[in-house]
Amino acid sequence: RARPEPTGRARPGISVGADAAEQPAEVLACAGLTVRFGGLTAVDDAGLAVREGEIVGLIGPNGAGKTTLVDALSGFVTPEAGRVRFAGADVTALGPRLRALAGLARSFQDSRLFPGLTVAENLAIASERTASPPGPLAAALRLPASGQFEAGVGERVDGLLADLGLEAWRDRFPAQLSTGVRRLVELGSLIAQEPRVLLLDEPSAGLAEPETEALGALLLRVRDRTGCAIVIVAHDVPLLLAIADRLVAMDLGRVVTDGPPAEVVRHPDVVSSYLGTAAVRAMIAP
Repeated sequence: RARPEPTGRARPGISVGADAAEQPAEVLACAGLTVRFGGLTAVDDAGLAVREGEIVGLIGPNGAGKTTLVDALSGFVTPEAGRVRFAGADVTALGPRLRALAGLARSFQDSRLFPGLTVAENLAIASERTASPPGPLAAALRLPASGQFEAGVGERVDGLLADLGLEAWRDRFPAQLSTGVRRLVELGSLIAQEPRVLLLDEPSAGLAEPETEALGALLLRVRDRTGCAIVIVAHDVPLLLAIADRLVAMDLGRVVTDGPPAEVVRHPDVVSSYLGTAAVRAMIAP
């Protein structure tokens, strides 16, 4: 894979080094977040802030607390301490469904699709969540509003299939798809919900190198077209170096460092606990 540019360079909507007043608004944040499972502290007093249109990568060794932090941000785990804010509101007490409806979308390491529905049908179900259906009476009576709603959903599905390069698989079922294609369908289902923040857990796991490179380009297009922020948990550091505005490194449940990608991968604690000197040299060599 060609080496990315480890510059922490600015992208649309994000100005590295700009004054705080010039930065996009904060859309997702947590402070003092602590999650324990019995006697194990999975997340320890963690803090994180994500701005609109920003791509943030979460890195760290296995067991660092990355996925648990995302679970707490998305409402799938209840923290023992700390608060979560989304779009200016405290959502700590809200479950994952309400957070998703508010625009906080989350993927999982294993793709979660409806196995009995085709690719197009999975995308249609996701698209309907943010549409305004006319109601069961209009559908039963075949009123014009019902037809217009169905046509609108169909257009959104066709657009997603085209953007994701999934036209050839529109009538296939999830079991008939490769890992890479299933991940694209799940990503399309999340995009269809028009989220303000995408939380992606190991989106490149199981992908071949060309698929990973295509995924990186796709995530940049999604961010640029929709303006949504993206938080990515990944062990694929070269992918994050290529697309992230900022990296957050975790270890033993705590945030070790947070900043421009090139600085974070050089941080002594990140090198010693996770990457290793040789790996860093290989990734950021000129």
